[in-house]
Amino acid sequence: MEEKIAEDPVKNDETVEVSVQIGENVKEKEATPKKKPKHVPKFLLFGRWDTSGIEVKDKGLSVYMTLKPVLIPRNYGRHAGRKFHKLDMSIVERLMNKMMIPGHKSKKHVLTSGASGGKSERVMRLTKEVFSKIEQQTKQNPVQVLVTAIENAALLEEITAYQMGGIMVRKAVVTSPQRRIDWALRLITQTAYQKSFNSKKSIVDSMVAEILACYNKDVQNSNAMRERERIEREAEGAR
Repeated sequence: MEEKIAEDPVKNDETVEVSVQIGENVKEKEATPKKKPKHVPKFLLFGRWDTSGIEVKDKGLSVYMTLKPVLIPRNYGRHAGRKFHKLDMSIVERLMNKMMIPGHKSKKHVLTSGASGGKSERVMRLTKEVFSKIEQQTKQNPVQVLVTAIENAALLEEITAYQMGGIMVRKAVVTSPQRRIDWALRLITQTAYQKSFNSKKSIVDSMVAEILACYNKDVQNSNAMRERERIEREAEGAR
């Protein structure tokens, strides 16, 4: 009986030491830092330009001007059946869509759009050439130049007409942010196409000249800026 009593404390001590060692090992495993995830490459527009650091100074347009990093700005109508789907479209893709039908003027198709319409790959190629030339001339990110040009060319108010009794009344109204962007993109592309139609000047050079003129607020060389001033001047008189 005495031998059993003498052996029991020793066994209890060993079990305590083992449990302490196991506890320390668990703490060491918990304390070891986790492995850092591998570097995730950025999506560069056309594999060249970064759109993550683009600044939109106009707070009214910041929500409606999508600058998500994408490799190819084309969703092939994925969001077309949903309301306000333009919020998920890249601003470069919206420019490309306007370049598909640049012969429109107001609600009429005045000029043919065969030179730039058709396949989306053709419009992508033209857009890449436009951005390359803008980068060469300004030494800046061409997407930032495009965003600033849209901000400068987007009108703030316009005129609407409604019937009151037997007369038509014209009244100044504030333009919605989504319409401001669409209006600026449409006017930039239509103006550039009209300047290049039946001319030695290519559509790429005309687009570069119009975007840079809007970027620099050059009213003399930008039809989009002149049209904005004209509409806002008429709206001011109709207040």
